[in-house]
Amino acid sequence: MIWSLNLRHLRSAAAIARLGSISAAAQTVGITQPAITQGIARLEEQLHTPLFVRGPAGMTATPAMILLAPRMEAALGHINSSRVTMAQMRALIALADGGGYPGASTLSGLAQTTLHRAVRDLSLALRRILVDRRGRSIVFTEAGRRTLRSFRLACAELVAGLGDLAALNGRETGRIAVGAMPLSRARLLPAAINAFRKLRPDAQVSVVEGSFTELVDPLRDGEIDCMLGALRSPPPGENLIQTPLFEDRPVVIGRNGHPLTGSAPDLAQLARYDWIVPPPGTPLRILWDRMFQAANIASPRVPVECGSVMTIRELLLDSDALTLLSRDQLSVELEAGWLSVIAQAPKQVTRTIGLTVRADWRPTAMQAVFLDAIRQTVSIP
Repeated sequence: MIWSLNLRHLRSAAAIARLGSISAAAQTVGITQPAITQGIARLEEQLHTPLFVRGPAGMTATPAMILLAPRMEAALGHINSSRVTMAQMRALIALADGGGYPGASTLSGLAQTTLHRAVRDLSLALRRILVDRRGRSIVFTEAGRRTLRSFRLACAELVAGLGDLAALNGRETGRIAVGAMPLSRARLLPAAINAFRKLRPDAQVSVVEGSFTELVDPLRDGEIDCMLGALRSPPPGENLIQTPLFEDRPVVIGRNGHPLTGSAPDLAQLARYDWIVPPPGTPLRILWDRMFQAANIASPRVPVECGSVMTIRELLLDSDALTLLSRDQLSVELEAGWLSVIAQAPKQVTRTIGLTVRADWRPTAMQAVFLDAIRQTVSIP
């Protein structure tokens, strides 16, 4: 795990790879040459691989170091301070994940006094207040939240670097964390995971379910690697990149035996019934609103706003309410005859499904295979 690594050793290794000698790195990093030599030896021991070839012309990076150097530079760029230690990074992240010092202690296995001291020292080193105490609880300040995000991104780079190194040495391991928005959970993501597992049986896939709003911050923090689902228009920010995969055309769905079944109803007839749709601002709700606005029809009553397909299914089965969803999201219920497609939505009612990633994200070899599995799954008719 990355917590045993020393940031000074990583900083030294990155400087040697960039400058080509220990003496030049010592001047840049501010550490003596003997200390750098000892640090590199320790780092090579921890990683079980040589990082440099020593020669009269200086230090030449090995293939392993060539692979690791960009990850090290990116991680150190996120940390952006030579005063930060790995122990302090670990403490701040554990504090956030544990929701307080008792939880952080349980998660990390470190004593609460150790965690208190590390967070206090970090705050002093960075000259900023990172957490505030509110009664018996603690809250992160704005500076603390920014620092936490930077540390999570740095950790993600280092974990990816270790994955790259393992692949280079023929023992590929690693994981990919996918944020799954509602539509992707139905068929696309399971099919892609099954295809990927056949190619990389030892890899770990972590699926985090949620709405765009729930997943976008974990994506920006580096806790998840990509999001799969409906893309946003306008795009969600310069630091995120959206890649379209396919166009989805939702349909109007109701219970089997609904009064409108088989009648090819128009929008005016559909508007006479209650609807169950996601909250305002979501892509599907925007499409639903525009569908009636384009026809100059007042929006129907929405007694229940809901984005959960499971809940919508149960509500439809025992009422005459309607919803607008992809066939894939309720494929089992449609095939079983519990629900029916009541009407086709107008042709302009489509949403773009795709991947959202951080602009600076560089997938590992294993993660690139997973992305290919998604693209190939989409291309299969």
